[in-house]
Amino acid sequence: MAEYSISQLSKEFDITTRTIRHYEELGLLAPARRGQTRVYSPADRTRLRLILRGKRLGLSLDDSREIIDMYEPGKTNVDQLKKLIDAIQPQRIKLNHQLDDISQLRKERNQAEAD
Repeated sequence: MAEYSISQLSKEFDITTRTIRHYEELGLLAPARRGQTRVYSPADRTRLRLILRGKRLGLSLDDSREIIDMYEPGKTNVDQLKKLIDAIQPQRIKLNHQLDDISQLRKERNQAEAD
């Protein structure tokens, strides 16, 4: 079975080891220990990837935890998908507003440059 060190995950995901330790403190990750060394499993790596994806989507860490914890192998996980869609909808609306603002700003700028 594959194992990962904190420095390997830090490099792979371009985050600091402090960030990974923070996620551990919050209970989002729970690596095994060998003495003082943290040993991350493929499942830990996947959780970290999903946490970071949630962050990029604008989810809070609590929302990400709730959605990730809903996963049940071998099931359809429809409820998990619905929860994810519901959680990212406000961020989508916000991004669409920002796109509209940028588009309007570009029009105004082009008009000012043409005058």
